[in-house]
Amino acid sequence: MTAAHEQRVALITGAARGIGKGVAASLLRAGWTVVLTDIDELEGQEAAQELARLGTVEFLVMDVADEASVQAAVEQLEGDFGRLDGLVNNAGLADPDTGPLEQLSLERWNRLLAVNLTGAFLVSRQCLPLLREGGAIVNIASTRSLQSEVNTEAYAASKGGLVALTHAMAVSLGPNIRVNAVSPGWIDTRPDAVQDSDPLRQVDHEQHAVGRVGQPEDIGELVAFLLSPAAGFITGQNMVADGGMSRQMIYRE
Repeated sequence: MTAAHEQRVALITGAARGIGKGVAASLLRAGWTVVLTDIDELEGQEAAQELARLGTVEFLVMDVADEASVQAAVEQLEGDFGRLDGLVNNAGLADPDTGPLEQLSLERWNRLLAVNLTGAFLVSRQCLPLLREGGAIVNIASTRSLQSEVNTEAYAASKGGLVALTHAMAVSLGPNIRVNAVSPGWIDTRPDAVQDSDPLRQVDHEQHAVGRVGQPEDIGELVAFLLSPAAGFITGQNMVADGGMSRQMIYRE
């Protein structure tokens, strides 16, 4: 068995870009073997090639809302590595604005929940036999599970459901499997070149107690900790990582 196969293996859904890609980079730097999945095969392969400089990476196509797709990808992972130590349920439809509630179609509501919430259930369920020996799951939720803008009912419901699913799974799957959620705030997921050419406003950064908008690696470092033995006494929790933005009382003058 190769050294790569002896490393801890993590599966990250929705990892072709943004937070998922940032989590992958952090785990690779921490010595993990990482399996990226995404519905976008081209961008997923490009992400895997880019991240390969940091360690052992594999990419698998997966539609988290499709049970057969999830089963096929996890079976391939098992065949390739024979183990799974960490699962990061990150895949999701990112645009929270679904328009006025009275115009929100049942089809759009169902699609958003299928990807953002049911997808985490399907992937977690499929991975359980591999994780039973002792592993950890991190669900990527959102501060929108705790607070809202207008016209975001479906997104808020999906992320709120994901937080509830997290503590339910933690109770059911312990003590062998720990389950936590991370709720990111404002994370600038645009490519570095776009961030450089079109920087955010200073006022955007000043809304945060830490003085800046977040980056994907900020979430990646927290996820790496939660998957590690150092977090062995933490389960069922929703860890908010938003630079303190949701703790500030902001009144318009």
